[in-house]
Amino acid sequence: MTDERITPEKKLRFGASVWERAAGFGVPVRRLDKSIRADAAIVGAGVSGAFMAEALSRRFESVVVLERREPARGATAASTAMLQFEIDEPLTALGDKIGVRKANAAWRRSYRATQDLQKLVRDEGLRCGLQARSSLYLAGNDFGARALKDEATARRRIGLPGDYLDGAALRAQFGIERTGAILSEGSAIADPMQLAAGLLKRAQGRGARIYAPANVGDVMATRHGVVLDAGAHFVEARHVVFCTGYEALKGVPKTGVKITSSWAVASKPALTYPKWLNRILVWEASTPYLYLRTTPDGRIVAGGEDEPIDLPGHRARSLDAKAARIAAKVKALIPDAAFSPAFEWTGAFGESDDGLPVIDEVPGMPNCFTVMGFGGNGTIYSKIAAEIVPTLISGRPDKDAGLYRFR
Repeated sequence: MTDERITPEKKLRFGASVWERAAGFGVPVRRLDKSIRADAAIVGAGVSGAFMAEALSRRFESVVVLERREPARGATAASTAMLQFEIDEPLTALGDKIGVRKANAAWRRSYRATQDLQKLVRDEGLRCGLQARSSLYLAGNDFGARALKDEATARRRIGLPGDYLDGAALRAQFGIERTGAILSEGSAIADPMQLAAGLLKRAQGRGARIYAPANVGDVMATRHGVVLDAGAHFVEARHVVFCTGYEALKGVPKTGVKITSSWAVASKPALTYPKWLNRILVWEASTPYLYLRTTPDGRIVAGGEDEPIDLPGHRARSLDAKAARIAAKVKALIPDAAFSPAFEWTGAFGESDDGLPVIDEVPGMPNCFTVMGFGGNGTIYSKIAAEIVPTLISGRPDKDAGLYRFR
């Protein structure tokens, strides 16, 4: 046994997230008061662990989830839950980095996962405020009008939605003053904590057990699988999946994965704003960039001002100033919105150089898998991870698995 935690505990967020106000969220948990065995163990009960638990509970009789906090109370609560198929790296830029064929496959997989996620929520009857939305990607200092026009062409060439709007069309349809934009169908919104809670409860309905607080201190390979040291007790499993976000597993290669800090705000409900915002997610091709959405109760949720640093103290000290800056950007972009923050919070996430996550078996640790480096697409990549990891466990090929290997 060891006192050193194999997934280092970090302060994942500060401030008051708008999602935490909701009633009826609680996920029943158990105390880990004895050593246990399972077919599969999942470390982490945020949205990625929730998707994984829902998927693996369909495949295995015995699934356990270990969470050091409360379910969905870490980085998941800091999400703005803009469920976009559009990944952080534009299709054309990703093609320059990893090749056109792989970039096309990554974008297609993201689109398919976004549609599959919405179908899963509907089929399972999850009450998480899911609503289909289009997205509006505005020209900015990273991608101007000409680059966006090329991007829209590249998307349509591989069968993905994306219509280019010039400045005049953008102004006429949305009253926004930018040189151009891409309007795309196929995205969605949700309450991230309610989504995670719903998935965990569905897994529990199939027999999964959730233990919290349960802090994993070490991991050991055995002839029969993997043993997790959770302090006074052990968890033995045939397979283990680490869904710990940027609290990444110690000893796991982190080449190309960096930590980014982000800030977000939400208004009061029943806000006055242009009604088209209830159909559209808005984000921009800028550094730092702004992104925003509305909620079913009429709030505007906005975020951005990202910085490539992992300093919790800086995130906390900067919260008020960053919130004011985001609010000013929202009002400048959409003057008709009577926007002021009623909630403000900050968090961090891991992202890769190419915008694609790692979903793979941990080198040198048989039967241990990890998912990380999700960037701003955490919910969609969590769905992809929940599709790919079961195939890695079973040995069945997934044609896209190579996109998400360690690199």
